[in-house]
Amino acid sequence: MDNQFDIDAYLARLGYQGSREPSAAVLDALTCAHSRSIPFENIDVLLGRTIDLEPQSLYDKLIAGHRGGYCFELNGLFLELLARLGFAVRPLGARVRLGTTDRGILPQRTHLTLAVAIDGQDWITDVGVGATSLTRALRLEDGVTQATPHDMRRLVREDGKWFHQVLHAGQWVDVYEFTGDDMPMVDRQVANWYTSTHPASHFLQGLTAARALPEGRRVTLSGRVLKTREADGRAREQVLDDTPALQAALRGHFGIDLPIGVLRSIRI
Repeated sequence: MDNQFDIDAYLARLGYQGSREPSAAVLDALTCAHSRSIPFENIDVLLGRTIDLEPQSLYDKLIAGHRGGYCFELNGLFLELLARLGFAVRPLGARVRLGTTDRGILPQRTHLTLAVAIDGQDWITDVGVGATSLTRALRLEDGVTQATPHDMRRLVREDGKWFHQVLHAGQWVDVYEFTGDDMPMVDRQVANWYTSTHPASHFLQGLTAARALPEGRRVTLSGRVLKTREADGRAREQVLDDTPALQAALRGHFGIDLPIGVLRSIRI
């Protein structure tokens, strides 16, 4: 596997040419480059394809195959890259709270995020949470507002849990919660099976894609609705009326090039 996992090719896919030292500055730069270069998307789930979490399979799909993926794929591959570059990185399990404002409701533990220790300071990085993927790492400190290239974030400690929050329209919104417990491969495989196959999984309900853009902008696709959000919160929407328009949007905005026949076979 080592001979096929090409770090140079991985970094080229990210458009990254900077230092490879395991520092906070490099972690920030890699996080931003990853979220801008490799899209979040669920096409293979909708096609009924097996989501293989082994590092070589992830490399073959996301780097060699120029595709995207969701948290177990994106953060799973990023975990491998960071480890090979010498970062002290751990996989953490999390529960996504976007769309679940009632903290009395306990979501499934079906998200993977990453903890990185650098010079005695713990950081959180996450390139696999869709339109809220990070574009710089966050210091694991309670209640400290932290600016990223795309939005304001903070981590809040309550009742033995960490809540990752993003500032939207002047309000702090929970992105996910985590305890700091590791999520080893065996647990990721179980959660990934649920996420990619269970009828109630969000990822089986329709097409989704997201990518960070320069200058604080983001682009997302939900079904046939393509949305570009500016740094100041203004958004433009376009409805993709037919499959050729969808194909062009996936290629032009997300770098995903799929045949018309494949796109016609999935539930948008």
